[in-house]
Amino acid sequence: MDMTLVLFLFICFIAYVCFVNYNYSEGFTDASGNRRTSTSSSSSSSTNSGPNGIAGNASTYAANLKATSVKLADTLLITKYRSDYESAIMNAEELVNHLMLQTTLSINTAKPQETIEKLVALHRAQAALNAVMKFVDSS
Repeated sequence: MDMTLVLFLFICFIAYVCFVNYNYSEGFTDASGNRRTSTSSSSSSSTNSGPNGIAGNASTYAANLKATSVKLADTLLITKYRSDYESAIMNAEELVNHLMLQTTLSINTAKPQETIEKLVALHRAQAALNAVMKFVDSS
């Protein structure tokens, strides 16, 4: 009896996981109140730019992005802590430069591709730090 109960619960759990992972929503409504039979039926209507299409919620999405940006700006207080942020960014850039030099001086001649990929990733990090510095300077 106990094994049957465990097996039944296990099958229920697997079914639950399958339905959750596949976003199965038969008989339910989406956020706009439209009845949907499955997620595959919404793919043909998602290319429309009407109120229920991709652009239908663009203004709400933009407002949410702006609210999140304002909230982060209020948290970071860039104008107050600009010099501290610039110092941290410059120190991080110096660290990346040292890591780039160390990587360049320790290229594995047997597998140079790995070292080159690491160097490229460090260069991208350096470019990202430069972009952050420009943002802090412009704020």
